[in-house]
Amino acid sequence: QVQLVESGGGLVQPGGSLKLSCATSGIIYRPVVMGWYRQAAGKVRDLVARISDGGGTEYGDSVKGRFTISRDNAKNTVDLQMNSLKPEDTAVYYCNIGMYWGKGTPVTVSS
Repeated sequence: QVQLVESGGGLVQPGGSLKLSCATSGIIYRPVVMGWYRQAAGKVRDLVARISDGGGTEYGDSVKGRFTISRDNAKNTVDLQMNSLKPEDTAVYYCNIGMYWGKGTPVTVSS
């Protein structure tokens, strides 16, 4: 059974940083793409960032230059370093591999 478990969310002040991590289990292959999405209250789920097994990355326009995605192919984990956080980054952040999703970790950016 494949499981994705996010961690690292929480409350942070504007301008602060957080690092999200996604641990996986039950995956017996190297995922081609691993990603992070987010969903704010009342909005659709949007791409934050994704990374290929070769290290190629793609970021949502609103996070470019502030967020960095990385992965450990040996452990099948994916991290998201979030810097210069803004109130509009407040959302539940989800880890994604193909058809599999984690349950999400909430991030709140507020003073």
